[in-house]
Amino acid sequence: MIATRARERQRDRALDRGALERLSEASDLAGRMPDLLLESRIVANTVAHGLHGRRRSGPGESFWQFRHFQQGEPAKRIDWRRSARDENLYVREREWEAAHTLWLSIDQSPSMYFASNLAQRAKIDRAVVLALALGDLAVRGAERVGLVGRFNPTAQRQVAERAAEAISRDADARAGSSLPAPTGMGRFSDLVVFSDLLDTVVDIETSATAIASAGVRGHVVMIVDPVEETFPFDGRIEFADPETSMKLVLGKSEAIRDAYVARMQERRARIAAICQRLDWSFTVHHTDRPAAECLLGLHERLTHGHAGVAA
Repeated sequence: MIATRARERQRDRALDRGALERLSEASDLAGRMPDLLLESRIVANTVAHGLHGRRRSGPGESFWQFRHFQQGEPAKRIDWRRSARDENLYVREREWEAAHTLWLSIDQSPSMYFASNLAQRAKIDRAVVLALALGDLAVRGAERVGLVGRFNPTAQRQVAERAAEAISRDADARAGSSLPAPTGMGRFSDLVVFSDLLDTVVDIETSATAIASAGVRGHVVMIVDPVEETFPFDGRIEFADPETSMKLVLGKSEAIRDAYVARMQERRARIAAICQRLDWSFTVHHTDRPAAECLLGLHERLTHGHAGVAA
């Protein structure tokens, strides 16, 4: 009984330390927000050069493009004037002109505040920069952008500033899971999730399936610190759980490297398979790589509706 109570007190002290550390991290994030907002502007401007809004076919008045006639389509769709120029049949498509809704979700669980000496930024910093930059690009393309848990979709040009202010004001928020609940998201909207996806695969699949069932198309950006994949540790290492501050000591950490790397690869493959089944896009972004690199690929996937996996 005495030993049990001692362990309970030790656990409670660890939880208290963890809460204080998370409060400090949240305060630090709010203090970094002006720099992160500026960085997001630079990244968005880099990607925006030469890009346009998300164009697609659909109801509207403006001509978009000609495409080849597909077997089985009604013949009334054929543009005979264009088709008369060569031996192919063409269909005239108009540009979809309805305002589209893009939801952004930033995972703020404690593990997102981790940064190794191999990374350019903490995972949460990179998530914020990517989200703000993507929101800025979207409103430039006449889309409506909302930040999950903070504000509803808006087409205001200052959406990045509004998102930065909302995150700073509520920086100590902690998401319950990597993926949010689809509450309030309309059908045919897009959701972009920035997370390290360290929940169980079962929980991730459950959340993703609920979102897809609500008619929302998902785009998952898995943000990874380099050491989380390579496990470049040797000798005696002490690891701390960011959720509880509980510790694990390994005498020869290198002995589990191969098993750890294999487990992480298998886990990522399972998450990618979930996204593929739901026709979602799945992108892996490493924090030692430029943010613009990830944003460009993500913008391309959103623009053309591509699913698939990118690493």
